[in-house]
Amino acid sequence: MVAMLRRLKSFQIVFDDSKSFYCGGDRLSGRVQVEVNEVTRVSALRILALGSAKVEYAKGKQRCRQEAEYLRHEAVLSLRDQPTDTDGSVLLRPNNKYDYCFEFDLPQQGKLVSSYKGKFGYVHYYVKAKLERPQQPTLECKKHFEVEEPLDVNTPDLLVRLEKEKKVTCMFIPDGQVSLNAKIDRRGFCEGEDICINAKFENTCSRIVVPKAAIIAKHTYQANGRTKVFRQKLSSVRGNHIISGMCDAWQGKSIRVPKIKPSKLDCDLIRMEYALMIYIHIPGSEKLILELPLVIGTAGLGSRSSSVSSQDGSLSWLSLGVPELPSYRDVTRDVHMEQPLTPLLDDFDGDDSPIFMNPPSFCYPPPPVYTEVRRPCIVRRF
Repeated sequence: MVAMLRRLKSFQIVFDDSKSFYCGGDRLSGRVQVEVNEVTRVSALRILALGSAKVEYAKGKQRCRQEAEYLRHEAVLSLRDQPTDTDGSVLLRPNNKYDYCFEFDLPQQGKLVSSYKGKFGYVHYYVKAKLERPQQPTLECKKHFEVEEPLDVNTPDLLVRLEKEKKVTCMFIPDGQVSLNAKIDRRGFCEGEDICINAKFENTCSRIVVPKAAIIAKHTYQANGRTKVFRQKLSSVRGNHIISGMCDAWQGKSIRVPKIKPSKLDCDLIRMEYALMIYIHIPGSEKLILELPLVIGTAGLGSRSSSVSSQDGSLSWLSLGVPELPSYRDVTRDVHMEQPLTPLLDDFDGDDSPIFMNPPSFCYPPPPVYTEVRRPCIVRRF
């Protein structure tokens, strides 16, 4: 095998355009580039474009696995530019660069699913070239490409304001309750946008509570008739402590949508869902949680600028501007599998919500630095 690879100086696939992703109905064109170090006989050059989804995970002692295919295109590239022998094979010679072009149309929108890579599954697309030689093993090279079906978040059903209210009586604390009212001005957002939250919190129990918010991603995998759920905390914000008998309000408190995949996958095996969780951490009791579903759209396709004000005028975004898009390194991600939502929200809580206020601790100054002093030793003789 090493000897065969030494014959090839270069064997790669190059796409003609520099798209970050393709959509259904797009034309994908490129060329296969071949350079050899010594005379090489080639009988055929084939390409295979393939797109598939795969889910695999363990469910107890059983291994669940399922695949689905969404794209398959095969073609034999013409070698007529070089002189051919009677058997149809051609000779590739050193110091030459051979380009073999190809092109094909992707299926129309609605036939493909968006690319995806997760904990227990993926959807990927690639073009593979196969260099066939007489009485020799076939050589292969591969190049991946991304597919993303567009999702416009400016549709009327995604521009509707969401508002919810919830109250809870604290467990083991029958002397009061905690209430939460929250709203956002729409459901659809794109990566890099700020979700502005308007919320009111009221604490009439004897505990000190803390309001918080987080964007949660829910990945659902299906294989062999079984389902596995995987949750991630993508980003979070928190408010101030609220002592007993007090209220607090968020007016336009923002949380950034990180760099994530759009909600639309259209895959039979994998489903992506996002939600904004606004919750109150209550010591000694269950969390008070409001869930507002989100739809993440395609960036640059109908995304609204953060400078747009809300419809009722209660929240102005004119002074905020659009911030720079965050990178993957800036996103703190917490992951939990097959667990209730509350433990996922516990991760950032820690001991930041005490039952009673803690007095400030006094820090004593450090002790002075001592230096070792050597004294002369006097020996007396009698």
